[in-house]
Amino acid sequence: MKKIFLYIIALLPLTALAQAPAPFEINCKVGNLNAPARAYLIYQVGANRVIDSALITNGNFNFKGEIINPSAAFLVMDRNGIGLNSLDTSADNLSFYVDQGKFAINSPDSAAKAQITGSKINDDNKKLLTQLKPLIDQARKLKNIETAASPTEQQAAEFQNAMQAKHKELAVSEKATLKIFILANPDSYLSLLALSSVGGPSPDPVELGSLYDSLSQRLKDTETAKVLKKQLDQLKSTAVGVVAPDFTQNDVNGTPVTLSSFKGKYVLLDFWASWCGPCRQENPNVVKAYNKYKDKNFTILSVSLDKADGKAAWLAAIQNDGLTWTQVSDLKFWNNQAAALYFVTSIPSNFLIDPSGKIIARDLRGDDLDAKLAEVLSKE
Repeated sequence: MKKIFLYIIALLPLTALAQAPAPFEINCKVGNLNAPARAYLIYQVGANRVIDSALITNGNFNFKGEIINPSAAFLVMDRNGIGLNSLDTSADNLSFYVDQGKFAINSPDSAAKAQITGSKINDDNKKLLTQLKPLIDQARKLKNIETAASPTEQQAAEFQNAMQAKHKELAVSEKATLKIFILANPDSYLSLLALSSVGGPSPDPVELGSLYDSLSQRLKDTETAKVLKKQLDQLKSTAVGVVAPDFTQNDVNGTPVTLSSFKGKYVLLDFWASWCGPCRQENPNVVKAYNKYKDKNFTILSVSLDKADGKAAWLAAIQNDGLTWTQVSDLKFWNNQAAALYFVTSIPSNFLIDPSGKIIARDLRGDDLDAKLAEVLSKE
């Protein structure tokens, strides 16, 4: 993406509109810049994106506003006064949090190297980033290995599974680091935000519920925490150990198929789409598992998140990837009713269901899928 404001600020899908905003003031000093240089501050207030700007005089500029809760923010330096729309990812910028009250941002040369003082959440964030730095460095090295691999290597199932295993190791380490931070900082708003990172694309409501309970009452009383608690309670309906919610969608021929009709078998409920690159890369592993265990009381029900005008692409992907099991979709993209029922927010995603209809595992990929199926089907 060429425009910096198109992708900045990835925030939790939480709004806190019931609380009254309070003022903030940020006093900044970056080098000795003067007009036409301008600074931009981009942050979130409830459901609203805010973009503010300030002229710079001898490196000094100031932002004032109102905020409900701490918000992820970007300070972007427009050194030549060309306008935010004309800046790209090379623009000097600083990622931080806007919070209530007064604090300062200072640097002798660039925003990227600025120090933030007078802000507890930014102090907490600096501490957390220091703890995560070894993992960030490992992730960067892993990305370099993937980039350096030839196209043939990148397409090989062995390479993809090996990289996936390494990414999983990093994710486990990251989760452990975040959990330690949350438990050590029960009154930090950053701990509340970190809860979603702990959950990742496959949140465990029991695990997250325990961490939520460790937070201070002050945090629990915020609207953000109340919304998060409601979401955690909803997630319990698709947690490991509960009966899988039933649904019906049409197959490729328009025939209704109901999940509960597979009761008596182990079923992998697989969410994917023809347009999803990671899904297509994972499909060879799913095909391998199906062919290996299909005669051992195991089958797959795939739900596609393709669009209404993407049925041809969906059917072509089924054919090209060799997906010979039952395929269904309502062709409503991310509004797929089954995906909503299972709180699927990223794909590929899957749920392993036992013959009684209970969910016994989720988001099994690569070697993990084969290992779990071997475990549960060994007696079949």
